[in-house]
Amino acid sequence: MVENSRSRQIKFHFGDSVPLEMHKVRIVQKLSLPPVEDRFKAISEAGNNTFLLNNRDVFLDMLTDSGVNAMSDRQLAAMMVADDSYAGSETFCRLEKKTREIFNKKLFLPTHQGRACENILARTLVNAGSVVPMNYHFTTTKAHIVENGGTVEEVYIDEALEVDSNHPFKGNMDLEKLKNIIKINGAEKIPFIRIEAGTNLIGGQPVSLANMRGVRKLCDQYGIMIVFDASLLADNLYFIKTREKECQEMSIREITQEISNLTDIIYFSARKLGNARGGGICTNNEQVYLQMRELLPLYEGFLTYGGMSVREMEAIAVGLDETMDEDMINQGPQFIAFMVEELQKKGVPVVTPAGGLGCHIDAMRFLDHLAQTEYPAGSLAAALYLVSGIRGMERGTLSEQRDEAGNETLSNMELLRLAMPRRVFTLSQVKYAIDRIGWLYENRQLIGGLSFTEEPRVLRFFFGKLQTRSDWQLKLIDKFKNDFGDSL
Repeated sequence: MVENSRSRQIKFHFGDSVPLEMHKVRIVQKLSLPPVEDRFKAISEAGNNTFLLNNRDVFLDMLTDSGVNAMSDRQLAAMMVADDSYAGSETFCRLEKKTREIFNKKLFLPTHQGRACENILARTLVNAGSVVPMNYHFTTTKAHIVENGGTVEEVYIDEALEVDSNHPFKGNMDLEKLKNIIKINGAEKIPFIRIEAGTNLIGGQPVSLANMRGVRKLCDQYGIMIVFDASLLADNLYFIKTREKECQEMSIREITQEISNLTDIIYFSARKLGNARGGGICTNNEQVYLQMRELLPLYEGFLTYGGMSVREMEAIAVGLDETMDEDMINQGPQFIAFMVEELQKKGVPVVTPAGGLGCHIDAMRFLDHLAQTEYPAGSLAAALYLVSGIRGMERGTLSEQRDEAGNETLSNMELLRLAMPRRVFTLSQVKYAIDRIGWLYENRQLIGGLSFTEEPRVLRFFFGKLQTRSDWQLKLIDKFKNDFGDSL
């Protein structure tokens, strides 16, 4: 067998290339796979919302990669030396020092997670009438901006919404569209331009370093700040290094430093970046920092812990350092790419090229017999759980919210996201997921739609409940049992 050191793929003498884990498993957690009848009861009680499933009823939890990534031995060891002083703890000093080293920003505010950063940023910078251009919105980001009187303008390239594509950086901003939005609205109405690494809602698609340079040039011309959501930076760094030719000889730290130098404010959810539970805001802009600092005690905690456990803060400092290791950041994208390629062989419609965060199934094509108002991505999530015990997340119309008149806002894409938490799943578990998805695709005509029974006004996908529009789940279970017998 021959190893390709750049991609960490291993080619066996008999067989295809597969991703190679550059770690060993030292702690395990028992899983359960309830029978299909129990799964039907669980998803019914959850209102066909995978967010409302209890973990004891889930086999493979692919809902998210947020806060569920495996920590390293170094992170666990660091948690044992935490300084739990309320103010001025050494733990904070270590984390602050690490963020300065990696992001080259001298000012740091800790928060309990990414959406807390969004709340503070929106309350500080967004006013009634503000317009915030971005490469694509994220659900909580948009909600905070709207709640503070602003609006979001998505400035993605045309290829961003092409589900089946070979464009390496579908997260790029369209610079001409961005320039027009600035001219139409006026720079004074634009508090900042937001760039999201690994655009979540369009399949974890990355943004290129070259594109970020172009955005920076425009922002300098009009005097506008750039805010960078670095939550999915790890995957984006991998794609920049492997897909952007001029960056292939740069180290991960060098790429990170250049990204940081192109931006005014960086914020992140450490539940994704750093493999712990927390978040933070980094900047060199002292004026904005002081404005944001006033909000920290109101919404988070004191300046030196920001609502986080100091043990988590120690783990974040180590996790950020480990994110600069190419062997650490490559496993997620490579496992995702493997899953995407295997599903393609079965004809399953998936987002290509494979992005970060997880494998994204195109529910619009998978369930082309359903209208978007029947929430196909939500139906597919419920159906997959029924036949496999796998919990995925709907990323489509359910994840939007109605307009002021009560009309449904149809999503640009209907995706079922199957997240790939870092260093958590084995290749055999990924193959199990591929097998069950393949079977479901062969029997896709059995899947019907959903309708709301409980519909919250904001972020309804978190705790809304739905019912099936027919008895399609019972028919699906009958077919499953006929094909698999007593198999779970």
